Amino acid sequence: MEKEEAERLVEKAKVCLRSGRRDRALQLLYEAQKIYPTTRARVLIDAIVGDGDMNGPESERTYTPPPGWRASDVSSQQEEPSQKRREGTSAGTGAGASAGDDSKTYTEEQRQGVLRIKRCKNFYEILGVSKDASDEDLKKAYRKLALRFHPDKNCAPGATEAFKAIGNAYAVLSNPDKRQQYDQYGEQGAAETSSPSTSQARHGHHRTFHRDFEADISPEELFNMFFGGRFPTGNIHVYTNRGASYAHFYQPPRRRRAYERREEVVEENQSQNTFTAFLQLLPVLVLILISVVTQMMATNPPYSLFYKPSMGLVVSRETQHMGVPYYVDKGFHKEYHGAALEELEKTIESDYIDHLQSSCWKEKQQKSDLANLGQLYRDERLKQKAETMKLEHCEKLHRFVARHRGE
Repeated sequence: MEKEEAERLVEKAKVCLRSGRRDRALQLLYEAQKIYPTTRARVLIDAIVGDGDMNGPESERTYTPPPGWRASDVSSQQEEPSQKRREGTSAGTGAGASAGDDSKTYTEEQRQGVLRIKRCKNFYEILGVSKDASDEDLKKAYRKLALRFHPDKNCAPGATEAFKAIGNAYAVLSNPDKRQQYDQYGEQGAAETSSPSTSQARHGHHRTFHRDFEADISPEELFNMFFGGRFPTGNIHVYTNRGASYAHFYQPPRRRRAYERREEVVEENQSQNTFTAFLQLLPVLVLILISVVTQMMATNPPYSLFYKPSMGLVVSRETQHMGVPYYVDKGFHKEYHGAALEELEKTIESDYIDHLQSSCWKEKQQKSDLANLGQLYRDERLKQKAETMKLEHCEKLHRFVARHRGE
């Protein structure tokens, strides 16, 4: 399924090329390579990026680096003579040229480091580890070298190629299958075993930086996985490597400053969004605060018709007019006396009547329900229980009303 989908995307890319939509075609080819890498898609990508001849046979196509790619980033066989002279005569500090960018300075130590990487014969030598190195040793070596040779920190001629060689070496050696194949066949042998067709094209062309043994991930992607994108990424320059495509991220100082400004704007926007969210939640927080304060400030009622020790209502009293029992706290007599006490007891008697009426209604409802159930199920026990059920609150209400009328 993945292979068929990749082939479908390649066909769509060819249609886009015929109609002149190169960008769309390149996008489709990258998607196809991501799903299922094929030589067919790789060649088309190389041709588009390198602006090669799409009509000639594959073996005769020539690919050139895209505009903006530094001369030092091209293979050692294509380096300009002037650049070679500059590498050979640099002492102390020198200037690394880049297309359209300001001159870069580098130290003699950086230049010597690049030359050391160039002289390495295998991946283990590039990383500076033994052949029995553990995964942890490989990680430590890669971290150290990647930071030293990253193009944003090292501007010596050939530093980018050295950085790519370091990333490729780690990507291969950290993969158990690729490492085993590399140890067994070596660089050229493994490449020829895995791809006979490409081995013919590689015959007689030894690459200084061991690019014939390809990794599954680009050096810059590997660096970002290790360091979380510590160096800001800028324009993406795509270059080709005998059918393999890589992405190099280079950012000049001006672009870097613009990136930093954009980061500041993003941080400001995040702060504003946080403040806006807080303003939206503010009314809810105010309501919650008011509710809490109200509950804290609310005082206990001065009386209760029932004994409530948890509220301090433990002192028994009766109303002067109707003799309704109620309970108050120990300091009740200090606050209520005279007219205030008389007014409060009227409220107590009214509450007492309401309580009796409500309880009486519940008792009548319960008695009616029992009688109906006894009749429905013909249950004499339920009928008898309904008939003998006493309506105590109704009787209290009747006596209370009768006494009130008698007075």
